[in-house]
Amino acid sequence: MKYKAIIFDWDGTLMDSVTKIVESMQISAKHFGLPVPSYNEAKNVIGISLLPALKKLFSIDDHEEAIKLMVTYKEHFKNHSQISSPMFEGALDMLEELKSRGHVLAVATGKARLGLEHNLLHSNTGHLFTTSRTADDANSKPSPDMLKQILAELNLQASEVVMVGDTTYDMEMAESIGMDRVAVSFGVHESKTLMRHKPIAIIDSLSELTEIV
Repeated sequence: MKYKAIIFDWDGTLMDSVTKIVESMQISAKHFGLPVPSYNEAKNVIGISLLPALKKLFSIDDHEEAIKLMVTYKEHFKNHSQISSPMFEGALDMLEELKSRGHVLAVATGKARLGLEHNLLHSNTGHLFTTSRTADDANSKPSPDMLKQILAELNLQASEVVMVGDTTYDMEMAESIGMDRVAVSFGVHESKTLMRHKPIAIIDSLSELTEIV
């Protein structure tokens, strides 16, 4: 077994939620009379934790203003969006296959803890993951704080683990601690951008991961 553990990003890597996230950001902007970001502008901040993402996207310095925007975003995302967030094709089969081989599976996501737990429940995948870190538990990507916490909990070295993600934030945090990384081409950032962080592979479907790890 090449890697004892595999750490996954969530949005844009395992779950096809990018369009729903972007739409919720755009609706929130309209609610507060802010300039509505384009699809690509909003998409580019997905991956970092929500509060710093909103501050960056809307160039907000006032913390309280950003908090209000975040609350509106969460309300729309949870209760009003008409866009679904399915798991990517092959995600469940891939996770079950890796788990059956004896790999420890984990999640490192910019989502809030409540959001991740909701997704794990409704995707029926919670039992597959040993541990997870969210925006509520650690510093935002690209800080390697999430990865360091997971390594400490699992008592593993970075060389024994691989990070799988769709953004430069995922790649950068793994690269900064010498952890191997696999990028997916179907998420937020383009392959040519992800290549800057020297992933060991860029995959076009999740089923390919079983051949790499």
